Amino acid sequence: MNIDTLVRNNVKNMSSYSSARDDYNGGANKNLIYLDANESPFENGINRYPDNKHKNLKTVISKNKNINVNQVVFGNGTDEILDLIVRVFCNPNKDKIITLPPTYGMYDVIAKTNGVENIEIPLKSDFSIDTDKILGLKTSNIKILFLCSPNNPTGNSFEINVLDNLIKKFNGIVVVDEAYIDFSSQKSLTNLIDKYENLIITQTMSKAYGMAGIRLGMGISNNKIINYINKIKPPYNVNTLTENKALKELNKIDEIKKNIDLVLNQRMLLLTSLEKLDFVEKIYKSDANFLLVKVDDADLRYNQLSEKGIIVRNRSNQPLCQNCLRITIGTKIENNSLIKTLNEL
Repeated sequence: MNIDTLVRNNVKNMSSYSSARDDYNGGANKNLIYLDANESPFENGINRYPDNKHKNLKTVISKNKNINVNQVVFGNGTDEILDLIVRVFCNPNKDKIITLPPTYGMYDVIAKTNGVENIEIPLKSDFSIDTDKILGLKTSNIKILFLCSPNNPTGNSFEINVLDNLIKKFNGIVVVDEAYIDFSSQKSLTNLIDKYENLIITQTMSKAYGMAGIRLGMGISNNKIINYINKIKPPYNVNTLTENKALKELNKIDEIKKNIDLVLNQRMLLLTSLEKLDFVEKIYKSDANFLLVKVDDADLRYNQLSEKGIIVRNRSNQPLCQNCLRITIGTKIENNSLIKTLNEL
């Protein structure tokens, strides 16, 4: 597959924004006097523009993810990366994407924002992918297939062989959103980015890494695709405070792994407790930090919990999720409070 043929012509032919700091190639030196970027000269820790290349962050993440430093790009949350991907490949009012509902709602929002049609191919009743329908689609100008694995809101991971087959046979870009991969027994597909040039992985610092508040996401792919994304990416999209906080927290990898284990343990304990409730009809297998729970009346149970000060997510408006609540795994105290409240309903 020739990736260049999928990229919008205006993106192929444009030059990226060149910042003042990009013009200087002499290397770092603490004695340099910077009079190039129209910044404030008064030092306060944030008076200078952030590193446009995110060199320190790339070094840490590439080691953490076992990838090359030129195979990752950072965004203001993963949503920015998803938006940039659509803007690189999809011509407005012409090209299309495929999504598999029920799934993450921002794929559709991003498509509509960019004037791109979203072709929805629902998951099967067991939340598996309808591969034949995707590969058998005869519609022209389909550029991107979005897959969320583990999937939000269903919580299940798609089988590796199914994903591998889709990436290999789909005649376009395949984006695998791995926001919840750290909670899954299934390995990340980052090891396939050298094998398939049409594969993009997105990941986030918001879930397992506990940094939702700083808005930091990443795209992982081959150097060619990363270069195209960098071409249209705003130059200072990740600010200094975000990068510094991320670097500090990424030094606590043992604590992060411990917290992941705590979530997995609490997920099992919560599942066991929920199974004992008469109004719980089904709990779907989860590889994420949440459980999708089918109850007798989702609206009723949601309102009852809200009145008690416990907020969950009612997903009944999503395909295949009628009367389903999505419950995020909290701390042991929070989960015990939830179960106590549910037992009193």
